[in-house]
Amino acid sequence: MRVTKAQAQANRAHIVETASELFRERGYDGVGVADLMAAAGFTHGGFYKHFGSKADLMAEAAACGLAKTASAEEALDVAQFFQRYLSREHRDARSTGCTMAALCGDAARQPAAIKATFAEGLEGLLKRAEHAGAENGDQDPHTARARMIERFAQAVGAIMLSRACPDDAPLADEIIEVCRKAIVAPLAD
Repeated sequence: MRVTKAQAQANRAHIVETASELFRERGYDGVGVADLMAAAGFTHGGFYKHFGSKADLMAEAAACGLAKTASAEEALDVAQFFQRYLSREHRDARSTGCTMAALCGDAARQPAAIKATFAEGLEGLLKRAEHAGAENGDQDPHTARARMIERFAQAVGAIMLSRACPDDAPLADEIIEVCRKAIVAPLAD
């Protein structure tokens, strides 16, 4: 039975979504093609009908995850976004949480195409956040951008540090709480 073009596109999208979640949960090296395809409900052999390589899928899955973070950001103001981002719920949701926090360390050791995907995703997040900052009174675009880079770097780092601690460690919660207060308090002014 031949698969329609629409079904092939839907299958590809499902594989990308599954990969996005698995990569965030286990890292790029923690997911093999056979495991990934089985999790998506397909055979290993079907992978190469959709992707030229695992690196191609990694870049597409990163773009998918970054787009989800961006869409979550659009629905909230800057303070609400960071309030939600710097929470225990987000920290514990590795497979559905922020791609940056889950995979920046892995992406740094990947080919240029994957690094470019991360840079494009971050640039998109910054542009939306800068626009929100300008609406909230930051008249100078360079200042608004610098503040957003500072906030994103601190927030991503906080999630990464918190995740590196044992789940029940008081330090894991303390890192998130301290950074949330430092980022959100000035936004309330």
